Amino acid sequence: MKQQEKEWGCRWPAPAKLNLMLRITGRREDGYHLLQTVFQLTDLCDWLTFHKVDSDRIYLDSPIPGVPEASDLTIRAAKLLRKETGCRQGVRIEIEKNLPMGGGLGGGSSDAATTLLVLNRLWGLNLSENKLRELGLQLGADVPVFVYGYAAWAEGVGEKLEKIEPEEKWVVIIKPVCHVDTGEIFSEKGLTRGSKSIKIADFITGDHQNDCLDVVCEKYKPVKDALTDLSAYSEARLTGTGACVFAQFDSKELAENAYRKLSERWQVYLAQGLNISPLKNMLV
Repeated sequence: MKQQEKEWGCRWPAPAKLNLMLRITGRREDGYHLLQTVFQLTDLCDWLTFHKVDSDRIYLDSPIPGVPEASDLTIRAAKLLRKETGCRQGVRIEIEKNLPMGGGLGGGSSDAATTLLVLNRLWGLNLSENKLRELGLQLGADVPVFVYGYAAWAEGVGEKLEKIEPEEKWVVIIKPVCHVDTGEIFSEKGLTRGSKSIKIADFITGDHQNDCLDVVCEKYKPVKDALTDLSAYSEARLTGTGACVFAQFDSKELAENAYRKLSERWQVYLAQGLNISPLKNMLV
């Protein structure tokens, strides 16, 4: 039996990401913002299972409430992969959704990347990682880093990636009860768009600026409140445009203590930062 045949029906991780800093250094003529950011992955994951079907149909086992199936990034990723290669196979996709939607953790983008990587393997398409990253960029600016599978220093619109190895600290993440519209934040007149570029060394020595922070806090009071509560335990930061906020801890014990106390008021997640995607380890 071929390896691909054994892997149908396996569970594959789609990890969350954190933006450890985010600077907006300019804007392209097409409206996309030029960024500098640091992505780190975590062991908090959605889980995807791909089931073989006897038709060419691509569909979800259980569509996500409120998301039309045609708009779901996993479906779009599978269809894009098939369009690119001329493949005629179908698939039924089962998703165990653990990452909150609209939280800035990249759940939809990570699901799309896992779909590209795993179906490339299961369908025997043999596209290169670079090609999959190119396809991923058509789906969203965060998809390439999940295909890449490493913690990364990112520039451009987020597609120019360089491997980086920040400390793999324990993380407490709060998801406020609100959904931050990324497009709305990037359209705000008051958003800082001319930050000076920095070097990796500046980040390592403590430059954790997020240029979206002030606008998000002004428009979304729950995010501001979450940052305030979390900052009692460690440096509280916004990931991407939010709504999730996070803090890093030097030990699991310290993180668990903050997690327990914050759980009394907030939707909280306990995770560990990772510099290599758990999906990458499975695909070796």
